[in-house]
Amino acid sequence: MATSSTNASRASSKISSMRRFLVALIVGMLAACSSVPLPPADEPPRNAPGGAAPVADESGPLPPAIVQGKSRWQPVRFRDLPGFDEDALHDAWNAWLKSCERPAPAFVPLCPQIRRLSIASADEQRAWMRERLQPYRVEPLQGSPAGAEGLLTGYYEPLLDASRVPTASQSVPLYRPPASLASRRPWFTRQEIDTLPDARAALRGREIAYVADPLDAMMLQIQGSGRLRLAEADGSVRLVRMSFAGTNDQPYRSIGSWLLQQGAVRDASWPGIKAWAQQNPQRLNELLWSNPRVTFFREEPITDVDASSGPRGAQGVALTPGRSIAVDKDSIPYGTPVWLASPGPLVNLQRLVLAQDTGSAIVGAVRADYFTGGGYEAGEIAGRLKQPLRLWVLWPK
Repeated sequence: MATSSTNASRASSKISSMRRFLVALIVGMLAACSSVPLPPADEPPRNAPGGAAPVADESGPLPPAIVQGKSRWQPVRFRDLPGFDEDALHDAWNAWLKSCERPAPAFVPLCPQIRRLSIASADEQRAWMRERLQPYRVEPLQGSPAGAEGLLTGYYEPLLDASRVPTASQSVPLYRPPASLASRRPWFTRQEIDTLPDARAALRGREIAYVADPLDAMMLQIQGSGRLRLAEADGSVRLVRMSFAGTNDQPYRSIGSWLLQQGAVRDASWPGIKAWAQQNPQRLNELLWSNPRVTFFREEPITDVDASSGPRGAQGVALTPGRSIAVDKDSIPYGTPVWLASPGPLVNLQRLVLAQDTGSAIVGAVRADYFTGGGYEAGEIAGRLKQPLRLWVLWPK
């Protein structure tokens, strides 16, 4: 997502040696080339892009802890954030710009400065964060000592081949919400949808497309969205997005946990689940029906502008691969910048991310689902990601 202009960048470099006029020239030039209004005169950006910004003094007293829903935020110093000085912030800043499309109230005053800082260096962005934000370590309200680890998992946007009409090889439907969804809560379970005439009748004519593998259809439902390489009835093929449009309000049950409880597998990752299903086709329905929750979709076009972005998360903005997380919204508000640290054998993460989504399995204070992107490789990472986690929210001072 490009947010800087070539002219502004070149002009910034030309005036870097004019130290005594630096702040005045940069602020004036950005006002001329940006449609974003400047902050009031009595609250200028404290670290405008284009020059070396001073590091904020971290020797003062810390603010009190904050209770936020199911979590307690314990104030810390920026030096306590592992890897804070090493993160390349460009992609994270792009994700932050997207959050500023629908900002949380606490961040509304900061968004004009966040937009202007998109052309700044990572060091200048870090200096501004130290100046304007206070880090808090996220902890559970009950039961865990300070610094207790949570859990990081991953999710992604699947890409599946699909057909607009059922065929011999693609016969598993993806549905729009049924007309009776609002009048019956909870709606029919997955097993009832497959077996009861009333449930099947309610979904007749609500089919959007058909895929080949019922496990792939379930994965699309678990992830909440995905892309289809869709073969139309006229023979054309186009790329569309299946976006979340509701559920049957039944409880979510992990099919991986079901297999572990059955003693059927030791590897409950998604590749392990698919391997078991190929070896036990006679038990496939039993596996599928162990998760009664069904997700319904709406079809959305994919334009050239958003082809590289993910689906819209619960905040209502497009997700950024590697920089968006799903959280428990009762512990971390949508749009909050979060410092994430998760060492593990699969990936070692120390980076700035944005809380832009949620999920039915994402419950608790120190809990996050990491958006890995779209396609096969992203799915391989997401399907195996299960690591210790620590989180720090970065909240306006």
